[in-house]
Amino acid sequence: MIKKILFFIVFPLISLSQSDDKLFSESGEIYFSFQYESKDQLNELSKIISLDHKTNSHNAFAYANKKEYEEFLKLNINHNIIEKPTLNYKNGDKSSWNYYPSYPEYMNMMTAFADSFPDICKLHYLGTLNSGREILIVQISDNVGVKENEPSFLYTSSMHGDELSGYVLSLRLIDYLLNNYGENNKITYLIDEIDIWINPLANPDGAYYGGNQNVWSAIRYNSNFIDLNRNYPDPEDGPHPDGNPYQQETNIFLGLADTINFNMAANMHSGAEVCNYPWDTWGNLTSDNNWWQYVTEQYADSCQMNSSSGYFNDLNNGITNGWDWYEVDGGRQDYMNYFRYCKEFTLELSNDKTPNPNDLPDLWEANYPSLLNYMEQSLFGLRGTVTDSITGNPLKVRVEISGHDIDSSHVYSNLPIGNYHRYLYQGNYNITFSKVGYHSKTKNVTILNNSTLIENVQLVPVNFVSINDVSSDESKFFIDLIGRKNKKGNLIFKYSDGQIQKFISLKK
Repeated sequence: MIKKILFFIVFPLISLSQSDDKLFSESGEIYFSFQYESKDQLNELSKIISLDHKTNSHNAFAYANKKEYEEFLKLNINHNIIEKPTLNYKNGDKSSWNYYPSYPEYMNMMTAFADSFPDICKLHYLGTLNSGREILIVQISDNVGVKENEPSFLYTSSMHGDELSGYVLSLRLIDYLLNNYGENNKITYLIDEIDIWINPLANPDGAYYGGNQNVWSAIRYNSNFIDLNRNYPDPEDGPHPDGNPYQQETNIFLGLADTINFNMAANMHSGAEVCNYPWDTWGNLTSDNNWWQYVTEQYADSCQMNSSSGYFNDLNNGITNGWDWYEVDGGRQDYMNYFRYCKEFTLELSNDKTPNPNDLPDLWEANYPSLLNYMEQSLFGLRGTVTDSITGNPLKVRVEISGHDIDSSHVYSNLPIGNYHRYLYQGNYNITFSKVGYHSKTKNVTILNNSTLIENVQLVPVNFVSINDVSSDESKFFIDLIGRKNKKGNLIFKYSDGQIQKFISLKK
């Protein structure tokens, strides 16, 4: 294996000069390290620069564009500039999956997936960047393109352009799912029951910064030298926590999340070996912190079992709460959880951001069972449909747990199916279904881990009364009126499933 060599240049107590400006002559971002005094100081610095996952209890590693670096220099912190190592790995071949495709190869692979498996795979062009490069995503389902009563699941990778473990693993996951449908029972079950979306490359401009033929000059930021994982609306810091307009890439994924109501997701990165679960932006624990610990421990345990000793045991044996590590504002993970009611975590796949291609097959063997198991989690917990008790039409309603839900942890049922998915650690819960114009309904349920409980709910409109709620004389009066019309020819009352609807046209 070719080893990476890091070169350090010490910059003590300086301001940006003309000579230092040369740091940005080849790329609009730099990488550096420094020692910090406290977690509070680190969290404040994270609002200026992009901290890297190599940050540990003593040393911080960070990226900065020119503007960010100028702000950092004002703090007079001694730091070391780390020159980016030259990657000249020997690429393998597609058949062995020990290679990074060129950009044209990537486009051809994504097209071939959909062309070869049109019944279960559809390619979506999410948007074209100013560079001309595309952001692509495949949708995999037994009835691809048809809305069904099933969860929507998302894997996306490499929003940091130089973190490319997940790029190849995502491509291989697509290939594995498609080629094993109808052959492998678990794969067939997952595709039949889940609406699966996989985006292998969220930042193609960063990955192919040096040109479309290889990724050896990849950078973290996008072509505008903006960290895309600081560019999302933030629960605490508002719409533009990084002070930058939403980038093209950000707007594309904001639009995707607005169109597809994803229920579960994971966002793949590199630079560590750990599952990073919410929140990143503040120290509040999520209402489902025990569920997050359970599912991320499952992921880490499976990785450790399917790999050589020492893999995927960073921080708390392969899992961490994001804020406990260091604060991140404007991250994708928190956006999806808080604003889109989607359970998403950040998956750090390898200590090397762009691993030697020969290491990619081992990363696959270690991770693919976990990737499948986490996908299967989207089928567990509490789920069902919510409909109008009279018309049977599906409804979008709020699904909330009294005394449990905080910080936007409730969910909604989604149209056009009216289906909801609430992921919970095992226990007993009171679930309330509510919508303006309808009587709320509360149900007591018991949830078991790795199990599914289906609760279909009908909500009664407020302009309906039950025959059971009126006296016998009133009931007879209502029943006598069923089917009668007023002078305009409109029904005064109608009756369905034990409910009577009062129309405005009735006058006492």
